[in-house]
Amino acid sequence: MNPGAEQAAVKPVVRTEVDPELLALPAPPRRDRTLAVVLMLVTAVASISMCWALRGEVSYAFSRAVPAELGDLTTLQLGSVAPGSYVEARGLLGTNGAIRYSRPLEGDSFRLQPVAGNDKLWVEIRVPEGMEGPRFIPPISFAGRLSPMKSAGLRHAGLARSVHAQTSVVIPQDAWILVDGASPRASRWAVALFALFAFFAAWNVVNTIRIVRRVSDR
Repeated sequence: MNPGAEQAAVKPVVRTEVDPELLALPAPPRRDRTLAVVLMLVTAVASISMCWALRGEVSYAFSRAVPAELGDLTTLQLGSVAPGSYVEARGLLGTNGAIRYSRPLEGDSFRLQPVAGNDKLWVEIRVPEGMEGPRFIPPISFAGRLSPMKSAGLRHAGLARSVHAQTSVVIPQDAWILVDGASPRASRWAVALFALFAFFAAWNVVNTIRIVRRVSDR
């Protein structure tokens, strides 16, 4: 008798019965898993949106630390200035459409006023705490970030609507805003916030992919 033939004739035994302990396990929590994936995707989209909104502030934080001299704001040709530039200029501020407002967690208040003789250029000035009122004299020289009002960033979103709501003055769509005191160094907070939201977005996307792959492999 040929031993090799006997080994070839032997077939492996395959167990087709199912382990009863496996059958007793609960079904995968599909609803909870789906909810987790949806929440992570929403968080990722929100984080990416915040990164997009902060892109201007982040770019400005890395701009040169020496302001460009623009001269008189009344006769300034805005088309000759790069958006988001650190500039230094002078000019008188008007009162038509001027508003005062504050921000959470800040003791100082702010004023938004148009440049006298140039309604397409507005200036935000900071008023030290306790100085609001007749004691405060608006400056005539400014140094800060100059950019189109519609792309000035989160901190200045809605200013045009506030001006119209409080004074009925309509700010032109192509108006610019000079944020006095906003130096590139003062905008470094945006870099840290951008990095935080970018981490949130990446973490949620990676873990969403892991969950989806795990389900597909089952």
